[in-house]
Amino acid sequence: MNDKLIMENYLLILKSTVEVYVHGTLESSNEDSRKVLKSCLDDIMDSQADTYNEMTKYGWYTISNVDENKIQTMLSKLQTNN
Repeated sequence: MNDKLIMENYLLILKSTVEVYVHGTLESSNEDSRKVLKSCLDDIMDSQADTYNEMTKYGWYTISNVDENKIQTMLSKLQTNN
């Protein structure tokens, strides 16, 4: 297994974990539990950002700009459906 694949898997795990902590934080009826879950959520989100930044540094996670015409086309479709 290469470093890129390890980082991709780790990023997916972090994203899934964020979802769990978000739901736990939102649904918690106990203030102390909510604070603990929120703190864990913040930590996981920081780890996700660090992992993303590391991956972009090596070119393993690239973002490309969307063509303006595609944005306008999608906006038109969404407006038509409403």
